[in-house]
Amino acid sequence: MHPLWSSSELSAALSTDTEGGTGEAISGVSIDTRSLQPGDLFVALKDQRDGHDFVSAAFKAGASAALVSETYTRQPGEGALFRVADTLSGLEALGVAARKRLAADARIVGVTGSAGKTGTKEMLRACLSLLGATHASEKSYNNHWGVPLTLARMPRETKFGVFEIGMNHAGEIRPLTKMVRPDAAIITTVEPVHLEHFPSVEAIADAKGEIFEGLAPGGAAIIKLDNPHASRLRTIAEKLGAKPMTFGFDDRADVQGANFTASDNGSDMTVAIRGGGSFPVHLAMPGRHIAENALAVAAALYSVGADVQKGLSALQSLAPPSGRGARCTLHIGDGQALLIDESYNANPASMRAALATLAAVPRAKYSRRIAVLGDMLELGSEAPALHTGLKGAVDEADVDLVFACGPHMKGLYDALPAAKKGGYALTSATIGTALAENLRAGDVVMVKASNGTRLGPVVAALKTQFGNDEPAA
Repeated sequence: MHPLWSSSELSAALSTDTEGGTGEAISGVSIDTRSLQPGDLFVALKDQRDGHDFVSAAFKAGASAALVSETYTRQPGEGALFRVADTLSGLEALGVAARKRLAADARIVGVTGSAGKTGTKEMLRACLSLLGATHASEKSYNNHWGVPLTLARMPRETKFGVFEIGMNHAGEIRPLTKMVRPDAAIITTVEPVHLEHFPSVEAIADAKGEIFEGLAPGGAAIIKLDNPHASRLRTIAEKLGAKPMTFGFDDRADVQGANFTASDNGSDMTVAIRGGGSFPVHLAMPGRHIAENALAVAAALYSVGADVQKGLSALQSLAPPSGRGARCTLHIGDGQALLIDESYNANPASMRAALATLAAVPRAKYSRRIAVLGDMLELGSEAPALHTGLKGAVDEADVDLVFACGPHMKGLYDALPAAKKGGYALTSATIGTALAENLRAGDVVMVKASNGTRLGPVVAALKTQFGNDEPAA
């Protein structure tokens, strides 16, 4: 196994010589001294804080070298330095070099979309890991520094790479996809999110379509057929010379899900690939939206020449990521309640999907359904209507009790009948207490909001107060 980077490779990628020694072999790349491992290259990025303030700490923690600006003043005891005009640009250069050095038969998949990016990326990671050495984004490292950092961490032996690419504004995906250069690019869906930064949902579709600009020649542009903007995305892909490939439950899709059945413990369907046969698939993660994203995964596997059936077998045991549908049992008195943690992010589409998944939990197991809903952020002037408009989804899910927090979610809460009102608070800091006081054995509780609404700490407090473990299947 080769080191991640040698000193000479770093010098070549960064177009700079090493200062203060030849530098040891680099085993990793870090931007945070709290998680830095011995042997890492520390990259002193300037963001909320200036990473140059932590260079000495990085060397004390065992860094082999540091990437710093040309104006940085060396401190006593520091090791090898690589000086560049701008450290973010330097990180990008490392990412580009890492992508270029992969073997010719390596295959890269990019993922974007208004919802389901991280879950789809994790499904791809699990599937491709069965088929070869796979490298994928950590957490949601999908922004202007997360993508090049993930690229820079990619081992040269990588057979499959999976990169999540996000955006809040038009033009943000374009430079990232051109660094990643995917062989297949997935747009999970286009929904009314980040509306405060866009004039229309069509503009959001165009911004998501930027991911196709980085595709390798003839690469696959994977598009959700059952979306109002599918034809718009297809047009973008075709103009760029990409090969459109659709997925969904519609029988016109190139990758179709048929015979779909759902339960609270997962779902089953037949995956039919036009020109590629069909086979049954079981998903451990419940929810029709999860199954739909699994079809996008199947499309990506097929488009890069991977063994689709073998790869998808990983999904029969893959659990939801933390904050994105993870489940645990709470112990209340002599009984139990089920907690579904969807606290990491939310938009109107994912909120409806989460409520539908809540409804799939049978009352024979958990007799009372509770939804804890917080504000969906970055919706601009449409926010009040989009929040109040969730009432239909709450009704369809037959939710018994709603706890709500945030100024926008007040509209939904006020629209509910009195019998469904569990409690409202302006912030998440106080809603947890009211929720805990009302919980009882036999409840299923789903917590959903944008991460900035901070319902994550409410989930953590419930686990601490009531103890928790993974629920039995």
